[in-house]
Amino acid sequence: MILQTFCFGPLGTNAFIFGCEETKQCAVIDPGVGSAAVLLRFLRDKDLFLEKILLTHSHWDHIAGVAELKRETKAVIYLHPLDNRNLERPGSDKIPLFVPVEGAYADHPLQDEQILYVGHLQVHVIHTPGHSPGSVCFYLPEQKLLFSGDTLFRGTIGNLELPTASEESMWPSLKKLAALPPDTRVFPGHGKDTTIGQESWLTNAKKIFTE
Repeated sequence: MILQTFCFGPLGTNAFIFGCEETKQCAVIDPGVGSAAVLLRFLRDKDLFLEKILLTHSHWDHIAGVAELKRETKAVIYLHPLDNRNLERPGSDKIPLFVPVEGAYADHPLQDEQILYVGHLQVHVIHTPGHSPGSVCFYLPEQKLLFSGDTLFRGTIGNLELPTASEESMWPSLKKLAALPPDTRVFPGHGKDTTIGQESWLTNAKKIFTE
């Protein structure tokens, strides 16, 4: 499996390229501020074909590179429809933009339990509302990898004080993640990776973060 982590922008937003070694088909997750040139160079240097842009949610720091990357590669954009409006009109979620962000349009909607393929890699979509209504995680069961966006970080969870957030939606979302195998490696939208097993507090998240 091909897997490369990048970090972009004023909020240190993680972006990922992952793909199939055999077919050289790849996907990028959450291309952020100033990401397009770096990602395109990596794809070119490794002779990879970008076929999908997968978005965990549509907050500006996760989508700032989408429009340019789409133009340059014709890759297909995937996003949960509950987050579509802010991709199309960045800032419509009432979160201040730190930089200008060009809008884009999703080509395909994501839904809970949907299965996507990147080459021979199987990617399961887990709808995890809470940080935003359309937040999703991308789970590769065979590789035991989870791309958690801003739902789960090492030792904590996504910001629930934003205009898009819902505390009551977050707790069931975290329980879904807690049910994954403990050796599942977690790559979050910010910060360092972790594992589900290391985040043993997940099943008690509501009590921890509301008391």
